[in-house]
Amino acid sequence: ISEKRHPKTVNIDELSTIEILRVINEEDKKVAYAIEKVLPSVAEAVEEYVRALNSGGRVFYVGAGTSGRLGVIDAAELIPTFGMEEGRVQAIIAGGPEAMFRPKEGAEDDEMAGGEEMVKRKVNEKDFVIGLSASGRTPFVIGALKKARELGAKTAIISVNPECKAAKYADIKIIPVVGEEVIAGSTRMKAGTAEKMLLTMMSTAAMIKLGRVKSNLMVNLLPLSRKLRERAKRIVMEATGAGYEEAVRALERTGYNVEKAIELIKSSR
Repeated sequence: ISEKRHPKTVNIDELSTIEILRVINEEDKKVAYAIEKVLPSVAEAVEEYVRALNSGGRVFYVGAGTSGRLGVIDAAELIPTFGMEEGRVQAIIAGGPEAMFRPKEGAEDDEMAGGEEMVKRKVNEKDFVIGLSASGRTPFVIGALKKARELGAKTAIISVNPECKAAKYADIKIIPVVGEEVIAGSTRMKAGTAEKMLLTMMSTAAMIKLGRVKSNLMVNLLPLSRKLRERAKRIVMEATGAGYEEAVRALERTGYNVEKAIELIKSSR
């Protein structure tokens, strides 16, 4: 469906700048509503995500192009935001790390390479493999899901195509129908937005269920920068009612471990 021409945008090249932006904005609004319709499947994926990490397994995002890049972004952000250990949530992009910065479109056509990535990473029954493919027919992703299943892992697919070919190899199917793209075939638009929203929802919900969030505070934050150290102080202050200096002292005594700093302050009262 993402390859079809949108009947309402055939004259988009004749519009003014603000009119173009309004058209794109109106189409983007549809994404959240499409995702709302598939929330039960998203919840199923979150439970599997949690199971994998609780059992000592790993979660893998597998994609090509925009889809693969979105997986890399989400996996990387879990480390400083929630203190996720490196390697527990991994992103695999067709064409390797270079594909993050340079287009390597042909890499997505290599189904065997997708399977080889699963073997190389020793995927097993403890793991959860999530395929990302707007079209639902990316060979690299299909190859990864096929092999992951053979190796005993649970699998899921995120796509926007109701006729998703990869669904045959997925235990969980997340397919929000966002409709035709403003520019026919440009899946970095609504399809990419849907994938980003879904990955953020899934990983955030999983981190909450894993206890890496208390109330609505990221207590497992890794304060690796000045900005994050200041955030850590604010979190400690919010969680305990402590003043700035007390929060700083507690963080310094605990090596800037936010959760331990909170416990230290609470135990001293």
